[in-house]
Amino acid sequence: MLANPHPRHRTSLDPAHARLLGRVGADDAMAFIASRRDYRPTPLHSLRALAAELSVGNILVKDESGRFGLGSFKALGGAYALHRLVLEEAGERLGRTVDAAELLSPDVRAVAERMTFACATDGNHGRSVAAGAAFVGARAVIFMHRGVSDARVAAIRQFGAEIVRVDGTYDDSVTDAARACEAQGWIALSDTAWAGYERIPGLVMLGYTVLVREALEAMPAPPTHVFVQAGVGGLAAAVAGHLADLYGDARPTVVVVEPARAACIHASALAGEAVRIPHGEPTVMAMLECYEPSLLAWCILERAADAFMTVDEDDAIDVMRRLARPAAGDPIIVAGESGGVGLAGLICAAGDADSRALIDLDDRSIALVINTEGATDPARYRELVGTTASP
Repeated sequence: MLANPHPRHRTSLDPAHARLLGRVGADDAMAFIASRRDYRPTPLHSLRALAAELSVGNILVKDESGRFGLGSFKALGGAYALHRLVLEEAGERLGRTVDAAELLSPDVRAVAERMTFACATDGNHGRSVAAGAAFVGARAVIFMHRGVSDARVAAIRQFGAEIVRVDGTYDDSVTDAARACEAQGWIALSDTAWAGYERIPGLVMLGYTVLVREALEAMPAPPTHVFVQAGVGGLAAAVAGHLADLYGDARPTVVVVEPARAACIHASALAGEAVRIPHGEPTVMAMLECYEPSLLAWCILERAADAFMTVDEDDAIDVMRRLARPAAGDPIIVAGESGGVGLAGLICAAGDADSRALIDLDDRSIALVINTEGATDPARYRELVGTTASP
């Protein structure tokens, strides 16, 4: 575990980032997403038996495995951003303000049918974009590197999206998607940001604040600690940035957790700036296999994250099995290969005296973690856990 060494740590967010992830923006995202007929808050589970084992006060798991039937928290981001962009385009074409209540109207659908959205994905973001496009009649083109499983490809294709397979890594698919968008005049709907391209990834991150709001509303008091996993860092930055805006200096301690084999944010913390790391051996935590952080996410995390840590392959698999076969009294939770990584980080930190001291983790601590995905690849889940994905 690495304490955030950046000189801007715990300074105020950049004003633009504070506006993006602050109360007003999060309220708007919450109202927009809650207006969907199929909206239901996801559950917040308490793992008191595991907490006692780890000598912490309680562990709360925000379980995103059932979000909108798409299996992950990403259902809040890509689809939300896509629908916002469709409404903005409809407003331009119709010459008036168009709000969320008109999303399925004939006028808006006629606009959406002429729009093409493209993105790169390891699976879950592309599924959200594809589902969002299908919902309003837009076209989706999804770029997926060849390491993505056939099951995850099929889950996206079922929404009518066009799939482009890319040789190389996730980062290569991001590059190919961006080039195709520029050449074809498509709308790039990426969940990672780079210089000159921040607004749309910002909308994606804004959608993620909904799960933070739901969790806080279900808790009698804010958590003392949050362990949140990261790929390019969008979720971690949304969580850390929103909590920083809500609570200022009294905010929870936020620990960012990554696979040891793909720890680009940990490397960036060491370097003091966003860096790209070499591609190494693939990680079982497939949704987190990213080798360059989102620039927008890093600019938030350098201020709002308190520590960075990595977990090994066995840690991720062990937590899947722990959640599938919990200690007596704790609920069964279905977590995919990347879903329980935040909890894996907590387990590792709780078992290490130096880490506990570094982040003031003790028997009064209330830790919030996010199960970011369910069994989005059922065969892989069965292989790793030894049981089917049925809580």
